[in-house]
Amino acid sequence: METIKNFDDLIAHLSQKGERKRVAIVWASDDHTQEAVAEGLKGGFVEALFVGARKEIESSDLLRPYADHFTIIDSDDKDDAAAKAVALVREGKADVLMKGLINTDNLLHAVLNKETGILPKGRVLTHVTATEIPTYPKLIFFTDPAVIPYPTQEQRMEQVRYVADLCHSFGIEEPRLSLIHCTEKPNEKFFPFTIGYKDIIDEAKKGTFGKCIVDGPLDVKTSCDLEAMQTKGIESPIAGEADALIFPDIEAGNVFYKTVTLFCGAETAATLKGPLAPVVLTSRGDSIKSKFYSLALAIISA
Repeated sequence: METIKNFDDLIAHLSQKGERKRVAIVWASDDHTQEAVAEGLKGGFVEALFVGARKEIESSDLLRPYADHFTIIDSDDKDDAAAKAVALVREGKADVLMKGLINTDNLLHAVLNKETGILPKGRVLTHVTATEIPTYPKLIFFTDPAVIPYPTQEQRMEQVRYVADLCHSFGIEEPRLSLIHCTEKPNEKFFPFTIGYKDIIDEAKKGTFGKCIVDGPLDVKTSCDLEAMQTKGIESPIAGEADALIFPDIEAGNVFYKTVTLFCGAETAATLKGPLAPVVLTSRGDSIKSKFYSLALAIISA
């Protein structure tokens, strides 16, 4: 497949593929969620399973034209809807889980339930974002701005694995993943996690994460700008063309996320990786575009 370099390419790819993925949507009573799902229905890559909020869905002018491609499952309340949607994933009846107008904590409670949830024992739950920045020639993926405060070495390994797999699904044959730090020098005293970067790089060379290039520590600028890398005299196979940034902690990831969206006009899409199916966990304040792109991101990785 051709490499997907932006969100328009992503939507075109999914539409041309013509394969509808089953998306369980929890309490889609709000216009933003309905419009994002309607776009997926229109594009031919969504089969919607609305759980709860029957009245709002049946009265939606946005959804009515696509009634042949969605069903409504009744529920007593939002928590019941979350439990039923998670059960659909667990039973293999849904490929993607999507948050509607429900608190994130309530949905995650159902996802992480030890008896009835969808996070297998030993799997790492992490947040992966794709962003389209006007000044960068391709999509760039990064993790984790929302879930893991301070990743352990094992969690970081899984983040690299998830991101490499996601890049492959976008047609990136050999993605370049940069392990981010404020400098290119490991520092055992103040930043002990940087010492573990070497082991991750060694695992990548063994093929542990599939075909990919991993290097670091590098800062964001040298990861994404060859001139900056050359000016600093750094030699790295990333070569200023990173496809993904693995941030050291939630603070760095979140600051990057907020900065590129506020000051750079970036569009974003995000999904939770680790559960049996990707989870679209957008905020109530996210734009319709962000919800739609996040849905598309989850579908291509399902």
